[in-house]
Amino acid sequence: MKQIDSRLLVFILTIGVFGILNTEMGVVGLIPYVAARYGVSVPDAGLLVSGFALVVAVAGPTMPLLFSCVNRKAVMLLALGVFSACNLFATVAPSFELLLAARVIPAAFHPLYVSMAMAVAQQTGDTAAERARNSARVFVGVSAGMVVGAPIAGMLASSVAFPVAMAFFAIVTIVALALTIAFVPSMPVEHALSYGRQLAVFKKPLFIASLLAAAAINAGMFGFYSFLSDYLGSAGFAAAAVSALLFAYGVANISGNAVAGRALGAVPARTMVVAPIVLLALYVLLFALGAWQLACAALLIVLGVAVGVANTTDQYMVGRSAPEAPDFANGMFLTATNLGTTVGTTLCGGFIAAGGAPASVLGALPCAALGLIFVAWRLREQRRGDLDGRTAAVPEADPAGASAR
Repeated sequence: MKQIDSRLLVFILTIGVFGILNTEMGVVGLIPYVAARYGVSVPDAGLLVSGFALVVAVAGPTMPLLFSCVNRKAVMLLALGVFSACNLFATVAPSFELLLAARVIPAAFHPLYVSMAMAVAQQTGDTAAERARNSARVFVGVSAGMVVGAPIAGMLASSVAFPVAMAFFAIVTIVALALTIAFVPSMPVEHALSYGRQLAVFKKPLFIASLLAAAAINAGMFGFYSFLSDYLGSAGFAAAAVSALLFAYGVANISGNAVAGRALGAVPARTMVVAPIVLLALYVLLFALGAWQLACAALLIVLGVAVGVANTTDQYMVGRSAPEAPDFANGMFLTATNLGTTVGTTLCGGFIAAGGAPASVLGALPCAALGLIFVAWRLREQRRGDLDGRTAAVPEADPAGASAR
């Protein structure tokens, strides 16, 4: 097989996952423009987020399994090609229904590419430390795509035109497609895990609790985030200020990833508990003080850091609960979080319909509270696993108990 420099491969994967996540969450910055352009309500425009997420939730456990034996370069080209074609069509979609179709079709290929990219990054490098760094770099593309694309798209829509903002999504995926064609060699799968071994993780209560916690917390975070541009507009911020605040939120979110890395390394259990508690407190403060622009802006930056911590912690919880099947765990993590986004967007949209844009933050409160309950369940299962590990027959420790720590 033709070799490729690991740094170049990781860079291409990072651009690819950024393009995929940018397509999914970047439209958050365009919800008010979609509503105005196509004559639909803001909650209906939110279907561009929740509909996409629902398809990802369904495809998360199925697509990686179906394509687990397919050459990974072919998987990259297929996913990026579908995203590029649909993103191009979305720039000229004549109706909201066709725009929605151009969103949900590529969503099926989202978990296929992202799960594969994470797996390739985890296997790229000569040492364990280098492989860990490569995985972290690809996850930066995931985080950036989730929170940086929205302010860029919003800025393009407000300062240039809505189709230009939609074209931004297409440009990123086309660049990733071109780089993959030019530089990525054939990557046949040599050792595929059996379906049975991967599906066996559902027998572990620790894994189930981790998925539910990630889904609930994500429902609160991205349910509210889906309507954040509309929320800021209702607080009196001009379009340029909304784009600037969304960008600042994104930068804060990425910095939260670094904070989470250190916190999870030092006090993982405490970080799991504190993350949803902090989110609850911030959502309450936003509802109480959001009408004051200075307070709203300051709280939003802090929320960006907290969401970055919580998002990384969600990935940590799920990954550590099923180390024996990392690829499938990645796919199920995407399913859980995107299902959470669908539920959270619907819930927050319902609050908007009942009480206007400022009420959207209330939809995040029950989600974060439920996430805290599931985290408590997860920690109880983890303690049981640790106890099983300590009481296992000597001299061999129980690997499942050790991996749960």
